[in-house]
Amino acid sequence: MAIIMRKSLMFTKIIMLCVCMVFILNGKLTNAYLQRFREATKDDGSLSFLVIGDWGRHGAFNQSLVATKMGKVGEEVDVDFIVSTGDNFYDDGLTGIDDPAFIHSFTNIYTSPSLHKKWYNVLGNHDYRGDVLAQLSPKLREKDPRWFCLRSYIINTENVDLFFVDTTPFQDKYFQEHKHTYDWRGVLPRQKYLSNLLKDVEEALKKSSAKWKFVIGHHTIMSAGHHGYTLELVQHLLPILKANNVDLYINGHDHCLQHISSSDSELQFVTSGGGSKAWKGDVGWWNPNELKLYYDGQGFMSIQLNSTQFHIVFYDIFGNVLHKWSKVKSSFYASS
Repeated sequence: MAIIMRKSLMFTKIIMLCVCMVFILNGKLTNAYLQRFREATKDDGSLSFLVIGDWGRHGAFNQSLVATKMGKVGEEVDVDFIVSTGDNFYDDGLTGIDDPAFIHSFTNIYTSPSLHKKWYNVLGNHDYRGDVLAQLSPKLREKDPRWFCLRSYIINTENVDLFFVDTTPFQDKYFQEHKHTYDWRGVLPRQKYLSNLLKDVEEALKKSSAKWKFVIGHHTIMSAGHHGYTLELVQHLLPILKANNVDLYINGHDHCLQHISSSDSELQFVTSGGGSKAWKGDVGWWNPNELKLYYDGQGFMSIQLNSTQFHIVFYDIFGNVLHKWSKVKSSFYASS
């Protein structure tokens, strides 16, 4: 009898776990549960990855040229994976899992051997205008195994933890405008979703013992570009990042390459949103002591790190180095 009861209890737990996973994969949970995944480092503990954002335009607006240079740099730095800061498919995300834009804007564009590594993606506001669940679907990984996209999640490595945060639901304007339609399945009720997400991010950052902590989101927190501050993130997310000694906040949204140093913490704000269409001349004034780089053209970033330092480099579409910056434990040095 006891054996039967134990088997019944075990069966019930398995069923509950399976149901939970189905809901997670279909984006139907509103508790913003942060799943964790492990990424291996090289034998010496080092790690290299590229960062690209705001890219999916069927190769247009120099997307293909950026992809070619990414491939060459990826080979040079022996890249382990790629990070996408969102707005993966313009103008209105994907229409479904069979939308040919996935092949034409992703698979057929990033063809270099060095780019055939895992792509860790976040969603941008343009992605939310389409079928969000399509980008989250495991079906896309069947079409191209490089693709990996969840709303918010964590990648743990030997020396760095990367926290991917779904920033689009934070912005009030997307819930107020009538010009565009957004796919809020899995986000509503909004306040519960955001409250749980912030709680989960804060808890995960506090528990992290990694040498480096990087947070990735689509929207800017600080920017001299078109979008400037994102007030909701400044109010709700930024204090959590500062309180938990986050080293980098990495974003897209502004179609540029940018580096801003915080004046009151060690947090650095870096923008990699130059994957295709750029916004020439769309820049405002920013304190020159904080603004280390603003480039209003296309390009991407590389990040290399180990247990004692990390090194970021910004490249234009010709592969020219625009700016370099490094951090060694609690000491800084920068060059451009």
